[in-house]
Amino acid sequence: MRRTTWSVAVLAAVGLSACSTGAGSAGGGGSDGPVTVTYWHAYSADSPEATTLNNVVIPAFEKTHPKIKVKAVAFPYDQLHQKLLTSTAGGTLPCLVRSDIIWVPELAQLGAITALDDVMKDYNTIAAKTYDGALATNVWKGKHYGLPLDTNTRVLMYNAKTLAKAGINTPPKTFEDVRADAAKLKGTGDVVFADNGTSGWNLFPWIWSAGGDVTDAKMTKATGYLNSPKSVEAVQLLVDLKKEGQLPDIIMGSKGGVETAVGLPQGKYASILDGPWMFPIFQKQNPTFDLKTAPMPDGGGGSVSVVGGEDLVMTSSCENKDQAAEFSRYMLSDEAQTAMAKVGQMPVLKDLGSKLTDIQPYYGVFAQQLQTARPRLPHPKYPKIEEIISTEVQKAFKGDETVQQALDAAARQIDPLLAS
Repeated sequence: MRRTTWSVAVLAAVGLSACSTGAGSAGGGGSDGPVTVTYWHAYSADSPEATTLNNVVIPAFEKTHPKIKVKAVAFPYDQLHQKLLTSTAGGTLPCLVRSDIIWVPELAQLGAITALDDVMKDYNTIAAKTYDGALATNVWKGKHYGLPLDTNTRVLMYNAKTLAKAGINTPPKTFEDVRADAAKLKGTGDVVFADNGTSGWNLFPWIWSAGGDVTDAKMTKATGYLNSPKSVEAVQLLVDLKKEGQLPDIIMGSKGGVETAVGLPQGKYASILDGPWMFPIFQKQNPTFDLKTAPMPDGGGGSVSVVGGEDLVMTSSCENKDQAAEFSRYMLSDEAQTAMAKVGQMPVLKDLGSKLTDIQPYYGVFAQQLQTARPRLPHPKYPKIEEIISTEVQKAFKGDETVQQALDAAARQIDPLLAS
């Protein structure tokens, strides 16, 4: 994900933009005409998601809400964060934004978005229908600044033929199974697991599933959590696999290695962690590959993966908050969520989980994993925190430090960020 550092000047400009009426604001119509709610998103303009939003979801909403018009505006993902920055300074923010979950605490701290539990009386009722992990991405200092809009998580994807060649009939269910499978695969030329980085997206499922954590519940300190015995145990498993030749160098971000999307169907990698978007990718690139899935292995703390996705946020400068809130409610309806699910966007509503397999059979394991999936730290300084963790853990992979030393060093650097 691309991230932008928001300047102090922008913070000062938020207050000004809240009073302005720019072209992107939710103005429109006279007292008798319809109100226009502008909605920014990062779907590709010709994507199935954008087509469904524009041709199915919005028309269905407008049919039952004739006094509200929704103007959806697409931006390339890599540009949307920067566009929000410049629009905050210029007073031209829209009413609603489909925001990357990582941006929400940052936007909230700046005052650029509104706490929805302050402006929507039924917020708690709607929020209770969503997955806990997805909902948690919207929290900053005790307030909820958005609603989960779409979600995803990572599950174990495996090549059954690669495992079978080593005499393994089932995917690993525990960390112990991972170690045992690695021993059986050693010397075959294949590896038990592959991943392509040391970010939170990559590491946190292992730490949480081991029973470890990154910080305390209030995100006030990392010492005693990130460097706890359980967290160390999780990262140690990965470091050991790499030493044994059972985790390829792409974990270090090394160029020239075989990517997970290539190595898994080729049989070089017995398993990877990835999301639902891989099914159409594998179907297109390797139509004969029989992709199998299973939950994240349990390391003593349960099977816990990481939450991805986007949230729906309302800007502080929105002039028609009631109408924007009404569209937000619709976007969390069974009707809208199901429509978007049909084009590959996983719903956030828990009660749709059992119905998702009717839309796409492969959604089932992801709905199961989302019951326990957790968000990366919903903190404005998370990008820096993640950078520290990734850098220090790579030292352990290189053998420059022990895992304990690496996580101790990371925790020491993160504590001041959480305290400031």
